[in-house]
Amino acid sequence: MQLNQTRILLTGASGGLGCALAHELAVAGAALLLTGRDPVQLARLNLPAKTDYQLLQTDLTTSDGIENTVQAARNFGANVLINNAGVGGFGLFAEQEWQDVERILATNLAAPLRLTQALLPWLNKQPEAAIVNVGSTFGSVPFAGFAAYSTAKAGLRAFSQALRRELADTSVHVIHVAPRAIDTPINSPVVRALNTALGSGMDTPETVARLIVEMLNNNTPERHIGFPERLFAWLNGFAPGLVDQGLRGKLSTIKQHATHLRTE
Repeated sequence: MQLNQTRILLTGASGGLGCALAHELAVAGAALLLTGRDPVQLARLNLPAKTDYQLLQTDLTTSDGIENTVQAARNFGANVLINNAGVGGFGLFAEQEWQDVERILATNLAAPLRLTQALLPWLNKQPEAAIVNVGSTFGSVPFAGFAAYSTAKAGLRAFSQALRRELADTSVHVIHVAPRAIDTPINSPVVRALNTALGSGMDTPETVARLIVEMLNNNTPERHIGFPERLFAWLNGFAPGLVDQGLRGKLSTIKQHATHLRTE
């Protein structure tokens, strides 16, 4: 897509990746409708001069939030939806409060599906449109300590693939990107310590944002960011038992950090 001719609805714009994405898209010449739950954080976005943008404070886990966002997107003339809003969710599943599990599923899976469905009739009317779903490596390599989060991200990946096939005869492109860990506040200190202990790679939000913009520019349908994470994603699809064995050796470290989480 020619990004200088796009009008983009970006959710979760006040977060670490959202801020970086907003900046990269603005540099590429896109007009932006930026949403987030925190109006103070939204107001602090630092975009290039002369960027065409609007801010919308909204909660996409509510019916009113979806309705208001769709109406704002139509008024804005959006032809691209980037489902970026998300929350983390580290903890042993048996010990997580159910309200936390519901929040993880609602924000990371239900909200993007609901917003996409509500906006899709409008996007289908555009000469060219795109839906970008920001997933996670954990959607392809479900990880101990992230059961609910992995479930949500696996669902988002399946949704992206199914919708891409459903819209193959339309002008709407469906893109799914699966980053590995990103150096943003979504990762709590305990998760950062876990990543360090496991030797897990972490990318800057700017690096991930540039790759997402590249995918959108080239209409790249799917990509896993990071190595060896791409290899593990392939291996988990081909021989999940091997991944089971590999992660079993990390389980004691994961449980140790989950114990620290309980005592905070």
